[in-house]
Amino acid sequence: MSLQEILQKIVENNYPILLADSENEWEANALLTTLSVPALKRNAHMQSGLYIAEVNEGGFLGRVLYKIKRK
Repeated sequence: MSLQEILQKIVENNYPILLADSENEWEANALLTTLSVPALKRNAHMQSGLYIAEVNEGGFLGRVLYKIKRK
């Protein structure tokens, strides 16, 4: 699943969460409109309630992209 698909799912389901990186907190819709196409196409996995992490070419979880925070 791509990061874009994960973010779209969050927006469509109106999940009351913020996504936090090391500097800011974002709403999913804001990330959809500001991230570059390559960033959005990145393979990712969402662990509900915890984080969104990259998935590497080997299919393993990589670095955490965003921590999930409740609004």
